[in-house]
Amino acid sequence: MRTTLGVEEEFVLLDPVTLTPVARAADAVTALGGPRREGGAVTQEFFPSQLEYATPVCDTAAEASEALEQFRRALRAWASDAGLLAAGVGLPYRTAHVAQVTDEERYRDIASRFGLVVPDHQLNGLHVHVGVGDRDEAIVALNRLRPWLPALLALSANSPFWRAEDTGFDSWRAIHSRRWTTHGIPPAFLDAADYDRRAGALSGIGGTVDAGTLNWVVRPSERYPTVEVRVFDAQLDGVTSTALAALVRGLVTTPPEGDVDLLPLSPELLDAAHWHAARDGLGGELVNPLDGRLRPAPEVVEALLAQARPGLVEHGDASLVAAAVARLLSDGNGATRQRRALAQGGTSGLADLVSGSADAMHGRDDGASA
Repeated sequence: MRTTLGVEEEFVLLDPVTLTPVARAADAVTALGGPRREGGAVTQEFFPSQLEYATPVCDTAAEASEALEQFRRALRAWASDAGLLAAGVGLPYRTAHVAQVTDEERYRDIASRFGLVVPDHQLNGLHVHVGVGDRDEAIVALNRLRPWLPALLALSANSPFWRAEDTGFDSWRAIHSRRWTTHGIPPAFLDAADYDRRAGALSGIGGTVDAGTLNWVVRPSERYPTVEVRVFDAQLDGVTSTALAALVRGLVTTPPEGDVDLLPLSPELLDAAHWHAARDGLGGELVNPLDGRLRPAPEVVEALLAQARPGLVEHGDASLVAAAVARLLSDGNGATRQRRALAQGGTSGLADLVSGSADAMHGRDDGASA
């Protein structure tokens, strides 16, 4: 049985010279169709420089890809006419000295609870929803995904810079997120009732006011019959976003008899593995769920693909994902490509990369041409 998926991509609007966020998201949302845009929804995000596009519910990766590419083309065209860049990056290269949140009651309320964490929370992500039958199935999927989340982060890491400096991390966004009340990889849960009980107990503590402020990188959706994966940085191109979404669906839908033998990993080991993946990305080692030890990143990624393969084959996504992962391992994730573009072309080279040129949108390395 085919399982649906949905993809949400966040973008930040940038000055094309300074690569500093520009508060024009409201104009972009109005121009691009708003919450009832045909083929998905376009909404503002936490900061007025950010917007999000959500695809409709998709049966196939091809449907998701078409929706993402169509919106990216429209967004690039609008940004070009407005004298801006629309970037799919986990963090902007530079940030404004004063960062006011979007003037909506929910965002103002959240901001009131997090103090000086707020100005730094200019994070852009890729969120993937995979359809499930009920909330108990969502918890089964959550538990299955937990050991693979560090490897998924490494594949998607695309936020190496902060305030115009190299952080030494492939995903500085993941490190910023650790300052939220809840963060990172959630604990394992027995079932939906266990999740609801424990999540409910967090309400009112720190900045957690409801299920939407639980900042775990995977959680059951409160609005849709899906499991929502939030580990990914926003991506430079829609091809990679689609492949990552398909990979998540493959993991969720692989039948139990297709599971590889995993070593039960303690919460503290998974948390450290997530931090390690945020720093090293694909350029070093990752914790392998098969034995709990550090192994070369390609070896762990191959184990990840082996785990997902039955689900990928079922949905016709095996070739798509294999090609995208091979490209990431050979050309580098977004963080590697950003560093390469900056080294070879300075900030103008980085601007060319993140602006979504034709080469970048098809997943090819354009650092050399920047």
